[in-house]
Amino acid sequence: MFKLFKTLDRLALIKATIAAVLTVAVVLLGSRNLQNFDPALVAYLIGTVFAVFGIAYRYSVWIQRPPTKLYWRRSMQFLFSKDFVPNALRSFRLFLRNIMLQRFIAHRSRTRWIAHFMLATGCLIAFAITIPLTFGWIHFELRPGDDVTYHAMLFGFEAGTFALGSPIAFIAFHGLVWCSVLVTIGAVIMMKRRFTDGGLIATQTFENDWLPLILLIAISVTGLGISYDYTFLQGKTYQFMAVTHAITVILFLVWLPFGKFFHIFQRLAQLGANLYKHEGKRRGMAQCPHTKKDFASQIHVDDLKKVTKNLGFDYDKKDGTNHLDLSPEGKRSALAKAHLKARKDAGYYFG
Repeated sequence: MFKLFKTLDRLALIKATIAAVLTVAVVLLGSRNLQNFDPALVAYLIGTVFAVFGIAYRYSVWIQRPPTKLYWRRSMQFLFSKDFVPNALRSFRLFLRNIMLQRFIAHRSRTRWIAHFMLATGCLIAFAITIPLTFGWIHFELRPGDDVTYHAMLFGFEAGTFALGSPIAFIAFHGLVWCSVLVTIGAVIMMKRRFTDGGLIATQTFENDWLPLILLIAISVTGLGISYDYTFLQGKTYQFMAVTHAITVILFLVWLPFGKFFHIFQRLAQLGANLYKHEGKRRGMAQCPHTKKDFASQIHVDDLKKVTKNLGFDYDKKDGTNHLDLSPEGKRSALAKAHLKARKDAGYYFG
C-alpha cells in the first residue's frame, strides 16, 4: 500500500483532496448543515465525491504534461490580455457551438451529430437536476394545511411555488424522464453504428466503446423504470428499480474519472487550443525556409522548440537554425537530402 502511495503524484493528490473536501463543504453549506439533505441520496453523494476526487486528480496529472501545461499557460495569457473581451466572446461562442450544441461532429455525419447532441443534452440536463438535489441545495416542501402547493426551496430559501398537477409540476418532476429518453436514443444510435461500421468493429474495445454506452442505457432504463413504477404500478417494484438504478449510477460515477467520458472534461481545453491558434495567426505566421510558405504560427513553433528541449530533444543545427523551423514538407525534403548525401558519401546510390 505504501509503495502504491509513493507512485501517486503528490501535487495532483493535494488538489484532488482539496476538491473533494470543498465538495463536502458546499454540501454542508448549501444544505444548511444537512438540514435539507435527503439521507436516501447518501450513496449518490459518496459516488459524486469519489468522482470529483478522481477527475481532479487525473486532470491535474494531465495538465502537468509539458505540452498541456504550455497550452494552458498560453491560453490564460491570451484570454486575460488587453483583448480579453473579444477573446472571451470568441471562447463563449465556441463553447455554445462545440460543447453545448456538439457541432464539432456535424461535418462528419448528421446522424453522429444527432447522437452526440442527444447524449450531451440529456446528460448535462440530468446533472444540472441531480447534483443540486443530491447536495441538498434544492428540495420541495408541502406546508401544513395546503397539500396541493409545492414550495421550491433553494439553499433553504423559497424560490417559487407551483400547484400539484400543473404544467410546471409536470416538467419539474419529469425532467429526468426526458433526459433518459434523449440519452437512450443517442446511445442506441451510437450502438447501431458500432454494430455496422467495419472500421469501428476492427478497432473498438469493450471498456472504451461499449461500456460507456451500456452504463448510460442502464442508468436511463432503470430511471424510466422508477417513473413507470410509481405512475402505473403503485410502487410495487420500486425497491428493485431504485436499488438497480443506484447501482448503475454509482458504477458510472466511480468509473467516470478512468473511462472514456473523462474526455468530456478535456474537451473544455479545446476552447484554449482554439484561442491559441487564433491568437497565433493574428500575431504572425512562421515561414518554412524550404517551401517559402506559411505553415504554422510563429508562437507555436517557438513554443514547440521549448517543449521538445524540456523533454530532452534538441533539434538545433550547427548553423543556428532548428529542424522545427521546417514545415512537414520541408522536413521530408531535408530527410531525402540527408539520405542522398549518405549514399553519395558511401560511394553507391542503390543496393
